[in-house]
Amino acid sequence: MDYKTARSFLISQGIPSENNADSFLMRLKQGKAPVPGQVTNMLLALKIVFEGLRSSPTIDRELSYSLYLLSFESRQQFEAGCQAGINWPPLLDEDLKRLNRAVKSIFAGVWDSH
Repeated sequence: MDYKTARSFLISQGIPSENNADSFLMRLKQGKAPVPGQVTNMLLALKIVFEGLRSSPTIDRELSYSLYLLSFESRQQFEAGCQAGINWPPLLDEDLKRLNRAVKSIFAGVWDSH
């Protein structure tokens, strides 16, 4: 996966669209678990975007918005689902924490490997 593909993938997963009913955020909003491999692909894409932006002083607005949604909205949807009694996959909470750390790393310019 190259930077351009990773960027496009993250935008498609983070910015809800009627054309992409299986996007990460759309699935969470519908109370559905991510598609198998979806989180793994997002984590890979986040690492590639991190590497691609390492020397860049700016991040474009569309990518920034998508990253924000992936880190903030996904957690909000997860919590709302928990309160509604949705039985999420056991590792989804940890996956969301990993996504959040990766997004934070992109904004900070230093990879958080915890």
